[in-house]
Order: sequence, then structure tokens, then C-alpha cells
Amino acid sequence: MTTLEEAASAGTRLRGEQRQVGARVLRLEDRRLVTGQGLFTDDIDAGAYGAAFVRSPYAHARVVSIDVTAALDVPGLVAIYTHEDLPERIGTILPLLIPHPSLFAPRTGYPLARDVVHHVGEAVVMIVAADRYAAEDAAELVSVEYEPLPAVVGAENAAAAVHAAHEDVPDNVAARMVQEAGDAAAAIEVAPHKLDLRWDITRSCSSPLEGRAVYARWDAADGSMRVYSSTQLPTSVRAALATRLDLPLSKVEVIAPDVGGGFGTKLNHPKPEEILVAWAARLLGHPVKWTEDRREHFISSSHEREQVHFVRVGFDDDGRILGLSVRFLHDTGAYTPYGIIVPIITATQLPGPYKLPDYRVEFTVLYTNTVIVTPYRGAGRPQGVWCMERTMDRIAQYLGKDRAKVRQVNLVRPQDMPWDTGLIFQDGRPAVYDSGDFPASLRLIKKLIGWDGFRAMKAQAAKEGRKLGIGIGCYVEGTGLGPYEGGYVQVEPSGRVLVATGLSTQGQGHETILAQIAADELGVPIDRVTVTTGDSRRLGYAVGTFASRTAVTAGNAVALAAGKVRAKALAIAGKALGLDPSELDICGGVVVCADRPDVAMDLRVVATLSNPLRYAFDEQAQAATQFTMPSSADAPPLEAGEEPGLEAYGFYSPVGSVWANGMHAVIVETDPRTAEVKVLKYAVMHDCGNMINPMVVEGQIHGGVAQGVAGALYERMAYDEDGQLQNASFMDFLMPFVTEVPEHIDMGHLQTPSPLNPLGVKGVGEAGVIPAAAAIIAAVEDAEGIDISRVPISPDDIFRLRREASR
Repeated sequence: MTTLEEAASAGTRLRGEQRQVGARVLRLEDRRLVTGQGLFTDDIDAGAYGAAFVRSPYAHARVVSIDVTAALDVPGLVAIYTHEDLPERIGTILPLLIPHPSLFAPRTGYPLARDVVHHVGEAVVMIVAADRYAAEDAAELVSVEYEPLPAVVGAENAAAAVHAAHEDVPDNVAARMVQEAGDAAAAIEVAPHKLDLRWDITRSCSSPLEGRAVYARWDAADGSMRVYSSTQLPTSVRAALATRLDLPLSKVEVIAPDVGGGFGTKLNHPKPEEILVAWAARLLGHPVKWTEDRREHFISSSHEREQVHFVRVGFDDDGRILGLSVRFLHDTGAYTPYGIIVPIITATQLPGPYKLPDYRVEFTVLYTNTVIVTPYRGAGRPQGVWCMERTMDRIAQYLGKDRAKVRQVNLVRPQDMPWDTGLIFQDGRPAVYDSGDFPASLRLIKKLIGWDGFRAMKAQAAKEGRKLGIGIGCYVEGTGLGPYEGGYVQVEPSGRVLVATGLSTQGQGHETILAQIAADELGVPIDRVTVTTGDSRRLGYAVGTFASRTAVTAGNAVALAAGKVRAKALAIAGKALGLDPSELDICGGVVVCADRPDVAMDLRVVATLSNPLRYAFDEQAQAATQFTMPSSADAPPLEAGEEPGLEAYGFYSPVGSVWANGMHAVIVETDPRTAEVKVLKYAVMHDCGNMINPMVVEGQIHGGVAQGVAGALYERMAYDEDGQLQNASFMDFLMPFVTEVPEHIDMGHLQTPSPLNPLGVKGVGEAGVIPAAAAIIAAVEDAEGIDISRVPISPDDIFRLRREASR
């Protein structure tokens, strides 16, 4: 610990010399997690009853009858519930979370199916028993009679409208939307060159290590409900449960403990299981818990990605795009709880870092009898980048030009910033790029991957019988969405600094970066800072963890709160020391005066002074001050407007999205015999503004690249024509092993601070996954000399394309 003498002698040092923000601080949460000391929802037991669900085996069917008779004699059975057993507030339809004027036929489900099921895995009956084993035994004995109805699978089948996924939406169309900037049709018509293209991307799912889980405990003594949930939106779940259970908000606590990955699938709220488990816990007067098994995750959580893009593009001899018109179909699954956010993101972020003065995009959102679609890491952006980047590759191919040079002539320049795309983003505000240097990124990514020397490398490999290819993918990402986020900071008399934010964390390193921000603002060592996330008891107002928004929103909120605490600490110390606060600073947890090295006060003493009732502090705190403390009888009263405690809340509401950007490049080798794809080299240039912690940034990008490799080469939801998921297990759903993702990524940091928030930060959580598929498939295409228009691609696909190309 810094002594008073050391702090005083350091009083002339600039605070910037001890800054934590920007430093490679080791993640604070990792020791606890890797040593098995994490606390996940399924770890919370306390003798809870176990819940299980009977789920529909049909993609589309009418529920004719439910017979629970055979299940009633199962030892340990506590209760069985169907839709008919639920009170109105519990059983009513689930909310449409994000309405939109273009969503003219919204549909959401029920906690337990009423009359008709619309996808395999939809919950029909809830079982509560002494434990999960007994609940599963009872579930197997429940007999449900169904009348099968025709299933709609796939966006194009839905568009054909041979059958209806919902009887009251005969054309399967949930929404249509058009956005335009300029006159794309006219620009294309007069362009020297034109291409008509089609790009497909297949449905996938996020597969976090920990599935969904919820534990609920009712306290009859004070009429309160405590819920632990593996969620990305604890405060939203809290509000939803208070409404459904008809409880005061103050009587509902929702805590997201450690969460083993989210990636968007834990975003939808309230989930049927959260409502039902909490309701059952109150009704039964006993804790109830449900933990999703892996099959349930595949058939009842959420999916994303499937879109079909039809592109018409006009361009000049240099490859400069003069007009771009895109029409795409978006598979939204059985319901639209998240509205049309995903296709809006695709539509507005498809232009990427390029100048498209004449751009038109139209999308159709279609119902199918498959699992619901909600954002999955990247949230519509990988689809847009896939379309745009592959179109760039086709333009280069058509003109016989270098793919990087075609991109270069289309890039928005730094002097063009802020760049107005002419579109409206998902937050309802104009999509205006606030900062970035895209040409510099392109120069740097080419250098990182060895772009200019690759042709010689490819030729040498060919002589050895090896097939190498190179690809590139560029993107922008709107991050830091509002409406707001909050932070709470408190300095205790012990010297500990407590930081809380209401949003949850799923492994991103929030504990570390928020501690860094608070430590900097307060001038304290980072090891004194403790961060709590996702606990409504600590901070009841928050939005949630999604859209790469935590550093921007919660980071600035914590900075604001810590700044208030710092100002208050200096005011209190100044009053006690007889100095103006402007003469004081905080270094190493000690208030110091630059002009009077003999004057200093430990921050613990300041915290004690902040509460007039706590003048009786211990000997250690007494020894930490160099002046005589007044007795409690002489404690001054609070002045008008003054509040006790060295603590403060801060809420930050962004003025608009901040736009991160980056570029990926990859070299692959394809096996001439087996068509297997091996990533030889992967490079990333990214710009997330000022980096709070480069190690955390790099970790996020590494994880995203792993998911990007998965989306390019492995992951797909394989539905048959009846809506049955054929690969609903890790035996059949392919994810890359550690041996199949890049062991090393050559990474470059380009920092163009955002002018839209005090920290100058932009989000980075999805940066690794967004352009990966486009870059990897471009490299595979280059290696094979064949055209690839669908992702993901397997060795079987490559083998088939080889055969077709040889005919």
C-alpha cells in the first residue's frame, strides 16, 4: 500500500503516469473461473424442485388432447401444468419486444402452447418434481395427441407460400421493408458494367457452453421473489416477472451469476421457462429450478443467420460501384419476439466501409415452422458482409483486377467523416459513421497477411501439388446502442472500491475493464476495485449486454459515477485540510497536494469523513491521517444538497451508435484429395477506438474468429422438409475443435477515437465473427478456382463443386 509519505512525495506526478485504461491488465475474473470457483445458475440448488418440459415432436400441429394420467403415479411428482392450468397473467401471449411499423403481422408464442404448436421443441406441458430425474420420468408418460399440419421450412419455401406457418398469415410474410439512398436503379442502368448475383447463408445457432437456466425462490414472509437466471438481460427479466406475477418491482430480484456464454441466445426475454419457473415457485412455496439440456438448446432456444440475397450491381472500369440494389429473404422462424432487428441490421450495415451513394435494399421477413430467430453474435452483420464482400470479389473477377484494389477505390476516406449512409439504423437514428480510417486499415491488413507477395507463394505451392488461396473481408459495425446504461461506485472506509452495473457478463472481461476505468478515475490501485454485474439488488436500472455496447455505455456510466465520487472526495478532503479541491489530486489511493508535500489524506479517511455518523474509525484508519480528527460530537452537519457516503450513480445515454470497423484476411490450404480446408494464416486489423485493455480486445477477437471459422466451414442447422432438426446434438452439429481454428492471429490495432463519448471507445465484442465467413470462403474459392455462393461450405460441397466445374 502507498504510504502517506510516498504519496505526498509523488504529488507532482501526473495522474496519467499511473493510468490503467489502455494497459494490458490481466483479467481479474479468470482465476476464479479457471479454478472452479465460479457460480453458475445450475450450481444454486438449496433443495429446489426440478422442472422439465414436454415439447412438441411436430413442427406444425394442432394440440388435440393432453392426458397426464400415467404420469400421476411417478414417485416425487409435485405438479403438472398445461396451458389450461395457467392463470391469465401467466399464460397470456409472450411480448413483442421491439415493434416496428414494417412488422405488420407480428406473432409470438405462449409460455405453454395453446391449441397449435409452430415448431419442434415448443413447450406444451411443464412438470415439477422432487428433482429433474423424476420430472423427466413423468414427462415421458404424458400423452399428447396431435393433428399434424403441413410444415414450412426455409425462406424460399416460405416465400412460395404453398403452406402457411401460421394459419392467419397465409403468405408467411411478417414484414417488408425498403430503404433507399439515391436512385440505385437509375445508377445501375447507366453503369458500364452490371452483374446479377445470388448469395446464400444458412441457419446456425450460438451453442454457449452453458445452456439456459433459471432458479426461483419465493419468500412468503415478505412477498418477494428472487430469481437467478443465465440471461443477458437481468433487469428486463425482473421487469417482466414483476408484471407477470403482479408484484411490485421492488419485490423482485433477478441476478445473473456467472454465465457460461450467451452470444445472443440468452437475449430473448422473458423466456417461457423464466415465467413458469418463477410462477411455480410462488404457487408451490418452494424453490424451483430448470436447466436446459443440449437437445433443448438446439430445438427450443433460438437460431439465426439464414438469408437469401439477390444482388444487382452496376460499376465502372475501375470497379467503383455506381449503384447497388439488394433484395433478400429473411427466415425469422416461428415467431418474431425481437421484431425485425436482425434484417434491419443486415440491410443498413451491408454497405460496409464503402461509398454507396445509390443504394436500395428491400427485405421480406418470412415465418417458418422452425426455432425462433433472435440475434446471434454479429446479429445480421455477417450476412450483410457476406453479400457485400463477395460482390466485391465478383466485380474484381469480372474486371480481372486485384480484389484489394477494387475495395480501395470504393472506400470512404477519413476526410469524408462523419459519413452519412442515408439509411436508418436499428436504433431508429441515421446510420452515420463517426470515425475511422478505412484506407489505412486496408494498407495494414495487406501488410499483415502478405497480400502483395502471395501470388509467388501460391505458385510455389502449386509446384509442390498444394492448393493455397487468399481472401479478404471488410466491415463496419454500429456499436454502443442506447438507450442508456448505469454505473454505481462506492469507496468504503476500508479503502475498497465497489463498482456495480446492471448489465450481465458472459465472459467478455467486463469485471476487468470496468475496474480499470474506475481505478483511473479515482486514482486507486486496481486491486482495490471489486466489480459486480447483473445483480438487480445492486443496480436496478439497466438495459443489457448485446450489440457490443458494454464498454461504450456501461464504461462511460462507470466513468461518470467514479468522476462524481472523485469530485466529492476532493471536496471532503479539501474541507478537512483547509485547501481548495483544485489543489488536490488522488494518487495510489491517497489524496495529495502538489504544492504541499507534507499534506496528504488516505482515501479511507475521506470515506469515513463522508458519513458524519462514522467518526469512530479503527486505529489503522486513524494512523492513516496526519491531522487531528474532530470528535463525533463536533461532527459538522450535512450542508444543503450534500449526501452522506462516498458514492455516486452515473447514467450514460449515447447520442447515437459509434461505428467500429476492421478487416480480416486469411490464407487457406485445401486438400487436393479430401477437400478439407486448413487455415494457414489469419490476420485482423480492427478499430474499436481507444482500447481500455488490449488483451481483452484481442481475446474477444480470437473468440469471434473461432465462431467465424465455424460459420464458414462447419455450423449449420439441418432441417428436413417436415421441420425436424437432423443434427440436434454435438455428435452431429459440427463445431471446430481447437485444432481447426487459428492458433495464432496476426493482429493490428488502429485507434481512431470516437468523438461521440467521453472515453472515445467503440464496441469490439462481435468484431471477430462478422467478416470471417466472407474472407475464408473467398480464400477457399481462390484456392480451388471455383465459384462459391453459399456458406457454410463443407468438404462434400467442395468436392461436388469440383466435379461440376470439371464437366
